[in-house]
Amino acid sequence: MTFRLPDALQTSDDTAAITLLKRYYGVPYLGPGCADGAYFDTWATASDPMRFTADDLIAIKFLSVEVPKTAVRALLRDRSDEFSGLLVDLGSDRDLANEDNSLAPTWAGWRIMHELRTIPGVGPTIASKLLARKRPRLRPIWDTVVAAVTDTVSAQWEPLHAALRADDFALHHRLLRLRDVLQLPQEIGALRILDVIAWREGKDRGL
Repeated sequence: MTFRLPDALQTSDDTAAITLLKRYYGVPYLGPGCADGAYFDTWATASDPMRFTADDLIAIKFLSVEVPKTAVRALLRDRSDEFSGLLVDLGSDRDLANEDNSLAPTWAGWRIMHELRTIPGVGPTIASKLLARKRPRLRPIWDTVVAAVTDTVSAQWEPLHAALRADDFALHHRLLRLRDVLQLPQEIGALRILDVIAWREGKDRGL
């Protein structure tokens, strides 16, 4: 399994990465011209971390996905308690770089991703955005653009986990530094900074 850094992070020069982040989040933050997706990170973040809520389904609309009615019923009513239990099993949000285990097949993160994908109409992109809404520092967003840029079409979570921990957490610390340079909210974690850089770079390539 491999993980390829976006071109903007291939060297120690932060200029390209900062430019991409400014185009997405606006200058100042959420200023004129910011992308719709910039609102995902801070939309009603006080919602229950151990239960999917209507605010979560609204938030991921900013990422250009529409949750199917089957998921609305499952997450908010029919299987609400089941998914709440899975979120409890996964535990509170924390940085993926600090996750010591090797994301074994029995890990709670895989279980909730599997169950999300059992909902008709929910594929890997919607499932990842739903879980990233509840655990933004732990679950990376997966879509075809980011996967193409980072060479993670077949697997993303494990190779990204390894990349963040390599060289004494160098990539993790760099991503947080980029966030702080732009004075973005603390709710925006390392995974989201990487996601935005990769997605914006991929869209610029026409992916």
